[in-house]
Amino acid sequence: MPTLALPQRTAAELNRINRGFYESLWAGSRLVDPSRFNTWPMVRELAMALPRRLEVAPGLRPRLPLDGTYFVDITPAALAGLRAHGASALRGSITALPCPDASFDLICALDILEHLVDDDKALGELSRVAARDARLLLSVPLHQAAWTDFDEFVGHYRRYEPGQIQNRLAAHGWTIERSATYGMQPASSRLLALGQWYLTHQRDRALWWYNRVVMPLGLRLQKPLRWQPGLGSTYCVDEMLLLCRRA
Repeated sequence: MPTLALPQRTAAELNRINRGFYESLWAGSRLVDPSRFNTWPMVRELAMALPRRLEVAPGLRPRLPLDGTYFVDITPAALAGLRAHGASALRGSITALPCPDASFDLICALDILEHLVDDDKALGELSRVAARDARLLLSVPLHQAAWTDFDEFVGHYRRYEPGQIQNRLAAHGWTIERSATYGMQPASSRLLALGQWYLTHQRDRALWWYNRVVMPLGLRLQKPLRWQPGLGSTYCVDEMLLLCRRA
C-alpha cells in the first residue's frame, strides 16, 4: 500500500496520465526488435523452451520474440506497430486479459504493476492465464525512498519495497527464482527536472529527441544483465527484473 510519501491518486487519474503519456510516446515511435535489448540473452532460451508465450503492455518495446508470442496492449499505435511486423496483438489490459485460463507457459509484464492502483487484480489475471509450472518475467521499481517527481509524472502509483513485491507474488502462487539489477535512473535531479519540463511544455519536441536520439543511444550503451539466485541484493538498486515460477 502507498504511504503518505506517495501521491494519493484515483485509478481514473492514473489511467488518464498513463494513456496520455504512452499514446504520445508510441505515436512517434518505431518498433524496436526484441534482440536489441539486453534482456534478449536472458529470454531467448526461455522463449525457445516455452512456446506458449504472452507479453502484456509491451508498447513498441517488446522483449519476447515477435513470432509465436501473443501481445496484449491497450494503445492503438502499439497494436498497429506490432501487427505491422507480423505479431499477433490483441487489445486489452492487464486487469482484464482477453485470454483463456491456463493458456501460457511464459508471461512477460515489464514496467506495469507500479502504474496500477489495484496491482493485486493484475497479478490475479496473470496467474489466471498462467499454466501449471509457468514462468513470469516482471520488472518493478524499488524503494519508496527513491521516489522522484518523475515517478509521479510518468504515472507511477508506487515503488515496491523488496519484501512487499515478494509477498505479493507469493500470495498468488509465484516464487522468485532469479533476479537481476535492471533499469537506470539518472543520478542528476537537474537532468530529471529538465526532461520533465520539456515533456510538460514541449512534449512533441521532447519525444522526437527521445525516440530518435536518446533511445538509440541508450540501446548502444546497455550493460549486460546477470541473473542472481532468488531476490538477491537490492541495496541501492532502482529497479529489479524478476523471473518467477508458478508453484
